[in-house]
Formats: sequence, structure tokens, C-alpha cells
Amino acid sequence: MSRLDRDRRSGPPFPGLVLPREQWTRTRVGLGRDQRPVEWTAIFGRDARRVVDLGCGNGRYLVASALTRSDHDHFGVELVPPALRLGSLRAGQRGLTNLKFAWGDASEFIVARCPRGSIHEAHLYHPQPYYERSQRDRRQLTPQTLLGIWRSLAPGGVFVFQTDNPAYWEYACRTAPLLFEWRVHVGPWPDAPAGRTLREIKAREQGLRIERALGVRLELEDSQAQQRAESMPAPEFDANKEGYGERAAQPRKFKRRRRGGPRR
Repeated sequence: MSRLDRDRRSGPPFPGLVLPREQWTRTRVGLGRDQRPVEWTAIFGRDARRVVDLGCGNGRYLVASALTRSDHDHFGVELVPPALRLGSLRAGQRGLTNLKFAWGDASEFIVARCPRGSIHEAHLYHPQPYYERSQRDRRQLTPQTLLGIWRSLAPGGVFVFQTDNPAYWEYACRTAPLLFEWRVHVGPWPDAPAGRTLREIKAREQGLRIERALGVRLELEDSQAQQRAESMPAPEFDANKEGYGERAAQPRKFKRRRRGGPRR
């Protein structure tokens, strides 16, 4: 199957135009093996507002946002190689210089590799619920991850969350407000009426309810934030909660993925 055929099977067309090959850009970067925090100016060659997508899938949201917000730098972390390659290809074909992709664990990145107060938006769309009890410790949204997002955001920074799993939504609404001013967003995002991610598009086709929220970083002392994170319950909820629907509980592709959520 050609790359173009694979692209057509990944939902509605991506925004933007594929440029002549000589205008393509390189959009892949490595995180390195030394576990040091990333250096944003080395990656983008400038100092700008930064948007990070944790488990960015095939890059649909990031490509659209990077095209319309050239004054923002965008960064996607993804653990599934095929999705990462597709997102990187799409960004490069559109000549984007304000979007980079890196292979890695999104939770590890936000907890240990993202410099404190260095980003302005953190996005997490449809993290993998993991239905088996034995896999619940692989869920992405944990107290540690929420604390990592809080620490990585600059004052006034925003955490964007979306899921089609009621139990995951309930968990987010129990925990995130301890570190963020939690604002439920009703209806599709204005910038993407059809859906920001492939998972959102597919879930809506199945008639599933999409839950969305924006969390504005609360101004807390480090000790306060740490204590609040420690008071949060672990994500031990039952993802097959009644009302979710049998179709959504079917196994998804890319089972090797650990934390970044399903392909989007």
C-alpha cells in the first residue's frame, strides 16, 4: 500500500497543501538517551510560545494548528512508529518549520524531559483506556503526569483534555481541578468542527459522546501542588463502565503502545 493510500485511510484530508518536494522540511528530532531536558531553542531555532501534544498520533491536530499559528512552535511526542512517521511526513510535505515530532513515551517526556515553565499548552487527546485490570498501570493520565503538566506549563498555561470514555472523563474531572481551573468545553472545537483527531472523528461516527475540557494552570506553591498530586487517587477505574458501548471496547491497533494513547 502506498503512502498516499495510507493517508487516505486516515480520515478526512489533512489541512494544507503538499508542496513541491524541494520545499519539504525535516520534522523529526531525537530526544537522546541521556535523559536531559530538551532545549527548545536548539530544536526550533527561536524562542516562541510552545504547544506540546502528548501522544500526538498521526499529527492531525498539530499540523492544523501549526499551519494556522505560525507564531507558535509545536511539538508532538509519539510512541507508535507508523503514526509518528505519517505525522512527520505530513508536516514536512507542508514545509512546516514550527512543528517537530519525537519518538518516545509522552508521560516520561512531560515528567522528566520538559523544562519547567517552558510550554504554554499541553494537549492530551483520547488516551488509551486499557480495559484489562492488569494494564491499568499503563494509563497515561496519572497524578504524576498531571503534576508534570502543571510544572511544565508557564503561568497561565493551558491543559487541553479530550476523551470518549466516560470513566476516564470522570477520573479527569476528579483529579485535574486540583491543579487546574477546569473548564468543560461543550461541543466540537471551533477550529475543527469535524474533529481535531482521527480518534475523535471515528468516535463521533460511532455515536459516542466526546468530552472536552481546558484546564488553566493554578498558581500554587510547589509544595501545595505536590501535596495535591499525592492526594489524587490512582487511575484504577473500570474503563468498561456501563454506557460506554461495545464498539468502543473493541481492541485497537498498535497494541505495542504503552502510554501515548491510540493512533489518532
